[in-house]
Amino acid sequence: MKLAVIGTGYVGLVSGVCFALGENQVICVDKDVEKINKLNRMESPIYEPGIEALIEINFREGRLSFSTDLQESVRCSDIIILAVGTPSLHNGEVDLQYIEEAVIEIANAMDGYKIIMTKSTVVVGTNEKIRKMISDRTKHPFDIVSAPEFLREGSAIRDTLHPDRVVIGLNNPELVPTMRQLHQGYTDNIFVTDIRSAEMIKYASNAFLATKISFINEISNICEKVGADVTEVAEGMGMDRRIGSSFLQAGIGYGGSCFPKDTNALIQIAGNVDYDFKLLQSVVEVNRERRFMIIPMLRESLGTLNGAVIGIWGLAFKPNTDDVRETPAREIIEMLVAEGAIVKLYDPIAADNFRQQYDHPQLRWCTLPEEAAEGCDAVCLLTAWGVFKDINLQKVANVMRRKVLIDGRNVYTKEQVEGTGLSYYSIGRPQLSGLNDYFPAQPAEVNS
Repeated sequence: MKLAVIGTGYVGLVSGVCFALGENQVICVDKDVEKINKLNRMESPIYEPGIEALIEINFREGRLSFSTDLQESVRCSDIIILAVGTPSLHNGEVDLQYIEEAVIEIANAMDGYKIIMTKSTVVVGTNEKIRKMISDRTKHPFDIVSAPEFLREGSAIRDTLHPDRVVIGLNNPELVPTMRQLHQGYTDNIFVTDIRSAEMIKYASNAFLATKISFINEISNICEKVGADVTEVAEGMGMDRRIGSSFLQAGIGYGGSCFPKDTNALIQIAGNVDYDFKLLQSVVEVNRERRFMIIPMLRESLGTLNGAVIGIWGLAFKPNTDDVRETPAREIIEMLVAEGAIVKLYDPIAADNFRQQYDHPQLRWCTLPEEAAEGCDAVCLLTAWGVFKDINLQKVANVMRRKVLIDGRNVYTKEQVEGTGLSYYSIGRPQLSGLNDYFPAQPAEVNS
């Protein structure tokens, strides 16, 4: 098949590269000339493990090309895949500006029958709007397909090539064989539904996963008070197949480009049809408050943050990505700066992206995790990169001024911490935080 993928961000580039592996002819299109020039040099504009190797393989074998010419790319393709950004507006609603601009260009370029497949995350009803926009501008026949993506940054290639399921929303059942052929070899678990339901599946899925994260974080708060270990609780819960173990890692909350945007968008979608989505509102509130828990932990352990030197390990919202969108690190660092702290920062991949968004005279940029810990009163681990999991904590303690380590992702075990001299604080694990004399409060007596 001949495909044109509009947009070379995470979704567009990963989708294009993976579809090219399936013996399709793929053109990835973007208005950003610098991006396209970089891709033509077989360099990826995004950080994703393994993607540059796949770009080179497909490019050299002639299955993958890159262009800024949307019109020509549309004309020589059978399927047009929309993968442009859909950022949030200030009120939480989705900004469809880039989708609409691309759709108008596609409609004006059409010279025959095309399948328009939307992978961008769009609110329910958007694909119907796309249909009308195109039909108003061309007499050529076309079909609309909704094919929401479920990629995780850091494992996006694996998620594309080996998905749990592929969701296809369409109104023309004659397209089913074509969609099955396009996804042939990825999975047999292809769920075909109507377009509006497909649009909703994306939001409902991300909202549910965000709910699991906020739920286990609330459980961790209770664990702190009753002396339980949230990692043990989560493991026991996850053994139940109805629950599962994924997204039950307590920490400082979720971030990134999907969960914050999609949860807020779904709240707005509900509000637009006069439904008050109280559960999801609570999920968002819990997550917003979660990242700030680091600050009182530091105040309690150090007394004051004014003049303190704080090391930060991890700036990306999760490991194996350079994405710093909605990262918890941003607000934590801003609060530390506001309270007068000197902040030393290290991330193995995302430091440059973070610095482009936020810099300050009180920030010190480091090239090694040990350098970010040297002379510090406290170190806060905010992203669970492998380099932090495997670090020698005794050596870290030896170069610190005051030996406070706050583990915002529950990375370290008791064995790693014991004997280092570190004052160690984690999330929902009071026994590991030096609270060995803790006794849970007895339940109040109930008069019968």
